[in-house]
Amino acid sequence: MNTKKIYLMIIFLLALCSMQVFGVEKSVLLYTPYTQVSVPPGQSIDYSVDMVNNTDQMKKAPISIIGMPRGWKYELKAGGWTVKQLAVLPKDKKTLTLTVNVPMQVNKGTYHFTVLAAGLAQLPLYVTVSEQGTYQTEFTTKQPNMQGNSKAAFNFNAVLKNETGEQQLYALMANAPRGWNVVFRVDGKQATSAQVDPNATESIGIDITPPSSIAAGDYKIPVHASTSTTSADLILDVVVTGSYEIELTTPDGRVSADITAGDTKHIDLLVRNTGTAELKDVKLTSNKPTDWEITYEPSTIAKLPAGNATTVVATVKASKKALPGDYVTKMTASTPEVTNMAEFRMSVHTSLIYGWLGFVIIIAVLGGVYYLFRKYGRR
Repeated sequence: MNTKKIYLMIIFLLALCSMQVFGVEKSVLLYTPYTQVSVPPGQSIDYSVDMVNNTDQMKKAPISIIGMPRGWKYELKAGGWTVKQLAVLPKDKKTLTLTVNVPMQVNKGTYHFTVLAAGLAQLPLYVTVSEQGTYQTEFTTKQPNMQGNSKAAFNFNAVLKNETGEQQLYALMANAPRGWNVVFRVDGKQATSAQVDPNATESIGIDITPPSSIAAGDYKIPVHASTSTTSADLILDVVVTGSYEIELTTPDGRVSADITAGDTKHIDLLVRNTGTAELKDVKLTSNKPTDWEITYEPSTIAKLPAGNATTVVATVKASKKALPGDYVTKMTASTPEVTNMAEFRMSVHTSLIYGWLGFVIIIAVLGGVYYLFRKYGRR
């Protein structure tokens, strides 16, 4: 036997020994058609892996995954059961289902791991993560700002997106100034938390009500969604145009007056803006008794700044046919935003002319009676 043959025999024996040492028999194979796939972060990959026994003997081996990247999760099943060991009859095959969950928080790149049938076969697999992953939450709204008066309710619609690989229960909170009321709604119902599936979204309604006496201004309302591992913030902008309040009275507070039927009475009215927003186009109107007339000077106030007051003269003309007594007239100051009404009691008295005329008639009647008595009384 020459030296060349000796070397070839040594190489063959070493290869055979190495196969026995590492426990790899080429007659048993692990096979899947998809050995390298590309997926985005948060994706689940389902492999169908066949263990093929080409020998004349039954083969049995523990099944495991080695080299799985840190933070990745997997599951091996066959026949609906989680598998730790697999036995395959001669010239037969068994199919395993391998599910690999790629986390959301993962760097872009290629990762590999191996399916191992200890002592029999191994199957290297490669996964390319197509984009940079995150482990975060998004809290967004298409309309982050609203405007209205202090009595308005500001209703925002937001979207909470769970960009993690796990279901999250988010606590919903708001950091509003004292006196403000913030209510969260999930599925139309009031809630303090929201449960969101992995890589899914949930619609969140946010109802904000300011204090009724708040000054006009621009207010920032921070809202917060958080778990023990992730959180997100959203700033909502509420522009309050102020409160609309108006008062209609008289300078001395009296809301009654005397008037003679058919006569005219001038009443000084005080229109006061008691709110925090400017009032525009304040109109003066009235609800008066039949045949009465009421006019205002001016009849419209173009602008009335917050906290200011102005005087309006109301001219009241009583009906000539008004009988003595009390009559109620309703005077109103109004804008499209607010209205205030005051009731004035007008006491109608008979004219002095009619009083003197009555007195003259009475005297004439008494004089006539006296004359008749003197003329015919002695007969």
